[in-house]
Amino acid sequence: MTNMQNDNNLILKVNDLKMHFPLRRGLLQRVVGTIKAVDGISFELHENEVMGLVGESGCGKTTVGRTLLRLYDPTDGEVMFHKEDGDWVDVAKVNNKQMKELRKEMRMIFQDPFSSLNPRLTVKDIIAEPLVIHNSASGSALQDRVAELMSAVGLNPSYMGRYPHEFSGGQRQRIGVARTLALNPRLIVADEPVSALDVSVQAQVLNLLQNLKNDLGLTFIFISHDLSVVEHICDKIAVMYVGNIVELAPTEELLTNPKHPYTEALVSAVPSADPLMKMDRIILQGDVPSPANPPSGCVFHPRCRYAKDICSQEKPPLVEVAPGHTARCHFANELDLQGVSYVASAEA
Repeated sequence: MTNMQNDNNLILKVNDLKMHFPLRRGLLQRVVGTIKAVDGISFELHENEVMGLVGESGCGKTTVGRTLLRLYDPTDGEVMFHKEDGDWVDVAKVNNKQMKELRKEMRMIFQDPFSSLNPRLTVKDIIAEPLVIHNSASGSALQDRVAELMSAVGLNPSYMGRYPHEFSGGQRQRIGVARTLALNPRLIVADEPVSALDVSVQAQVLNLLQNLKNDLGLTFIFISHDLSVVEHICDKIAVMYVGNIVELAPTEELLTNPKHPYTEALVSAVPSADPLMKMDRIILQGDVPSPANPPSGCVFHPRCRYAKDICSQEKPPLVEVAPGHTARCHFANELDLQGVSYVASAEA
């Protein structure tokens, strides 16, 4: 464990985090390469803050979430977590016993509400499972806690004897949220928690998460491929591309003033609430490169309409273009990129 100064209520410091997977082929499964799913990302997160992690499928955002919680053992880097007792601990280096204790404070909401719940367990057993594993409650106290959690997420406690197949997708995700909240965590990684739900149900779950954040003082990392979802719940957004964070900024700043061409393309796809506001839709050419064989220089240069010779030769550093706003682009301070009228759309 490490003693670090609690800088402005920081709860998480991630430094140069890497998660590389061996690429095996042949009968003997020899290692023939490396999949660089996460290739050196750094960020900070404050208490009661929601950070969005966005990007196309395959960019590494889910791997980041799983690595932060040690569902994967990171290849390199630090994940410094500020525990409730005041100590800082590197999640990447703790032993299994210490990690079990940390799991009380760091929890995850999984993407698929259909496969993340055990169909053989009742709702009561599913929600109570973390409490039983950590010896936090038993008997009538356990049942009372499950009822309290079900009420908190908008479910009738009388349903605790039912099985997951008896619920809709939105209700199943609420069960998953209740299970996540069972041990009163301080940091929650929400891995695309609404992507498998209908649009109307998405709004209900997003509002639930927002209310829980405000009522319980929770901190979230919200993983999504949809900027229009992330903008409503997140205080800041990190944009990922092929294992790298290419831009990080407060939500309004990133949407109105993007500094990376990839962010500009994502922002152009966000539907506006203002029917009079027209944006030029940017269609990216080509496919996302393989993390097993990323392009030289800037990983985005094969699809970038602003690319120059230096982009294919040198990897750009992550530079600060404004307070709290960083971008990984050689021309971040020169390009005039298209954003959205964030205030106008919010007022519409």
